[in-house]
Amino acid sequence: MRALWKGAITFGLVNVPIRLYAATEDHDIGLHQVHDADGGRIRYQRRCEVCGKVVEYSHIDKAYAEGKTTVVLTEDDLKSLPEERSKEIEVVEFVPSEQIDPIMFGRSYFLEPDKSAVKAYTLLRRALEETDRTAIVQFSLRQKTRLAALRSRGNLLMLQSLLWDDEVREADFTSLKEDVRVSSQELKMASSLVDNMAADFTPDKFSDEYQEQLRQLIAAKLEKGDAVDTAVTFGEKGEEEAERGEVVDLMDALRRSVEQNRAARKETETKPSAKKAGAKRGPAKKRPAKKASAKKASATKATTAKKAS
Repeated sequence: MRALWKGAITFGLVNVPIRLYAATEDHDIGLHQVHDADGGRIRYQRRCEVCGKVVEYSHIDKAYAEGKTTVVLTEDDLKSLPEERSKEIEVVEFVPSEQIDPIMFGRSYFLEPDKSAVKAYTLLRRALEETDRTAIVQFSLRQKTRLAALRSRGNLLMLQSLLWDDEVREADFTSLKEDVRVSSQELKMASSLVDNMAADFTPDKFSDEYQEQLRQLIAAKLEKGDAVDTAVTFGEKGEEEAERGEVVDLMDALRRSVEQNRAARKETETKPSAKKAGAKRGPAKKRPAKKASAKKASATKATTAKKAS
C-alpha cells in the first residue's frame, strides 16, 4: 500500500508520527463508454468556454462563482491557508464510542506509526481500547479541514472521517407523523421473527451478485465473441413478487415469514456435509486469470478496430 499522507497524532504533549493509508477499495469492474457503431473510445475534453481550446491540467485553477463574478483561486492561494499547511491530527476530545452516530461515518484509513513511535502508538491504542472511547480529531487533507474519529481496531489505530453536523440532513416525513398503533401480538410475532433470524455477522458469506454476474457476462462474450445472447435475467424475482400485490394482513405475513425461516433452517441443519465443506451463499468468485484474458481480448479487439478504420 502507498501512504496517502504523512503527519503526526498530537494529544496533550504526546506526538505520534504516522502514515495514513486507505483502508478500503472499490471492487467494481471498471467500464468505459464506446461508440456503438465502431467501438471507438468516448473521451471527454477540458475545453475552455471563452477561447474554445482544450486546457491541460497544469493550466487549470479552481474558482468560486458569485453571480456574474468569478473569484479564481490558484494553487498558491490555497496553500497559503494555515489549515492546509498543518500536518497534525489533533485530538480534540475523547468520547464514549456509542455516542457517535454511524450516519456520520465517511472514509476509513489505517494509521501506521514510525519505528520511533511504536510505543506511543500502542499506548494510545490500548488506552482507547481499555476505556471504550473514541478520539475526536481534526486535520487537513487535500485542501479540506476534516473531522474524524480515531479508534482502536485489533492492533491498529483507525481513522474514520466524519461528516460535519450541518452535512447530515434532517428527515421530516409526513407519513411518520401519523399515530400508528401496533398490537402486542404483532410486536410479539415480529420479535419472534427477529429472534428466529438472529445470527452473528460474518461479512465473507455475502457477495456482490451483480458484479459476479457482470464478470460471467464478460467472460461469455470473450469466449463466444460478440454474437452472444446478452439477456441476463436480472430482477425476475422482483417482477414476480410485484405481481402478487401488497400483503395487507401484517400478522399473516409475519407468521408465514417465521414458518418459512424455520423450515429453511431445519433443511440447512439436515445437510451437515454442506456445512463441513464451508459452503457460502452466492456465486463463486472468478479466478484472477479471467481478468488477464479480459485485458488480452480487449487489446485484440482494439487492434482489429484500428485496422478496420
